[in-house]
Amino acid sequence: MESQDVAFRVDKSDLTDAVSWVARSLPSKAAQPVLRAMVITAGDEGLEIAGFDYEVSTRVRLAAEVETPGTIAVAGKLIADITATLPAKPVELRVSGSALVMSCGASRFELPLIPLDDYPKLPDLPEVTGRINPALFAEAVNQVAVAAGRDDTLPMLTGVCVDIHGSRIEMAATDRFRLARRVLEWEPTDQSVEARLLIPAKTLQDNARTLDTQLNDPIEVAVGTGDGVGAQGLFGVHAYNRQTTTRMLDSEFPTIDPLLPQTHTSLATVEIAPLLEAIRRVSLVTDRNAQIRMQFSPGELILSAGGTDSGHAEERLSCAFTGQEELLIAFNPNYLKDGLGVVHTDRVVFGFNDPARPAILVPEPDELPEVDAEGNFSTPARDFTYLLMPVRLPG
Repeated sequence: MESQDVAFRVDKSDLTDAVSWVARSLPSKAAQPVLRAMVITAGDEGLEIAGFDYEVSTRVRLAAEVETPGTIAVAGKLIADITATLPAKPVELRVSGSALVMSCGASRFELPLIPLDDYPKLPDLPEVTGRINPALFAEAVNQVAVAAGRDDTLPMLTGVCVDIHGSRIEMAATDRFRLARRVLEWEPTDQSVEARLLIPAKTLQDNARTLDTQLNDPIEVAVGTGDGVGAQGLFGVHAYNRQTTTRMLDSEFPTIDPLLPQTHTSLATVEIAPLLEAIRRVSLVTDRNAQIRMQFSPGELILSAGGTDSGHAEERLSCAFTGQEELLIAFNPNYLKDGLGVVHTDRVVFGFNDPARPAILVPEPDELPEVDAEGNFSTPARDFTYLLMPVRLPG
């Protein structure tokens, strides 16, 4: 039950950051109206602000001058919207009857309190499994999540699969048309830890986007320890004064290793920035069955697109191409741009085997592999790979 006389004073900037972060995870439309609530607990150590919708829980702690401790709940997105517009002055919050009164400078708001009788108990954070640099975690998640599916009828494809093998993590996602895989190192609490987790991609990406990647202090990933890794079905992240849990997907992620080619009959390297600009221009004339054609030859890449009613566009770029005299292949331009956008080098390496078989995109290494006795090139050893299915060319 909420207290009837909670009162505290808090810095406006701190409050804005806290409530806006919690509000991001609250549902706009909830089957139970109480799940739209933001729960504020005032105590001796300051404030805890939390939200929970049975899938995602968020908690943030911040300093405050607490006059009267207690717990209350108000509409989360509303208090976040109000706080964002307040002047840069301390905010005073006090319960008056069945309302929470917010005062800041000359501004005053009254928000109805939400009864906490039916509010679910927030889950506890699992035991810490390991630590990782926040910038590295955010980069890896954003590289992989771009390939996750958005069809809820195929839940196993809407997640990011996280395979943990001691100090090595492999993240992967696929929507059947493209696949992304990133390998990275972290600091596990137990070097023998082994786990395979499937986490909703959207929530994982939301977590990554809100991390302060300028700080070097590692974040804690919490999914349990020992035999209990993953047993609670929760993926927890503790970063600074914030912690969040996400209910993992109870589905089986497909095996991806057989899908990734180990050798290629031809390789091409292209500068990413001008390629992205050219794709944006040329794809303006793609029709409903969008595809962009890429014709590779030694020294040159020709991009082209067009439909029966939309005209034709073509652009030429320089590229390094080896292995064949010429190759013509077509891709969905949006999927191609997504992949190029998360390759964090100046140039990208394409690996091809056949215009009807998947191609790979990897960051350019210092040296490209040499052709073997059979005329093939091995896949460059890189920590990120983006696999893309081609679009069938007409005729």
